[in-house]
Amino acid sequence: MNRQAQAAVLFLLGAALLHAGTTGLYLRYVKAGLRPLLLASGAVLVVAALATAWYERRRHRSSRHTAEHPEPRISWLLLLPLLALILVAPPALGSYSAVRTGTALQRPYGYGPLPAGDPVPLSVVDYASRAAYGHGRSLHGRAVRVTGFLALDHAGSPYLVRMALNCCAADAQPVKIALTGELPPVLRPDAWLEVTGRYATRVAHDPVNNGPIPYLKVTSARPVPVPHDPYDETWNN
Repeated sequence: MNRQAQAAVLFLLGAALLHAGTTGLYLRYVKAGLRPLLLASGAVLVVAALATAWYERRRHRSSRHTAEHPEPRISWLLLLPLLALILVAPPALGSYSAVRTGTALQRPYGYGPLPAGDPVPLSVVDYASRAAYGHGRSLHGRAVRVTGFLALDHAGSPYLVRMALNCCAADAQPVKIALTGELPPVLRPDAWLEVTGRYATRVAHDPVNNGPIPYLKVTSARPVPVPHDPYDETWNN
């Protein structure tokens, strides 16, 4: 690999990062708050590639008779992350990971007041923490609307799940809500649902890590498209 090839690889890597950051593809890898850093990294790589190409062209003009020593062939391994980013866009983690990983629900520091109007939209993390650790005090008498994907355990029990992350998809962990009440006749794992219902006092325990899984009594449910950001970043707010 010579300097021109290095510049080309740097440019393609930077362009791929800029493409991911401007199209939403980056949300399959990192949280939304890291977008500025991703775009900045892509811009730096593009500038470095252009500077390398310009410097190499200038150096070549001033020393036409000097032999060029290419870099080791192992440098071509730089193409691997580029090909992975372009050719392999991983899907968001789903039911397969959710049923094999214990719930990551954490006790919050406090609960803000719910907005007026029913049903009140809540994230899976928000409802689960209010139901499990707040004992549903802020949910009594309120209808809630929660969106997540379906997961079925080994016994066929349905959960509404959202993968919560701190930094990137590699550290994503599931938060689960057990569903009861008026459920759809066909439950398909990984299908996204918008569920409307009310607080149920029952709390189960995750068989993987014994963490709390609160119940939601469903009054209606409808399928929805996969959201633009499939991960729950409530913990980062």
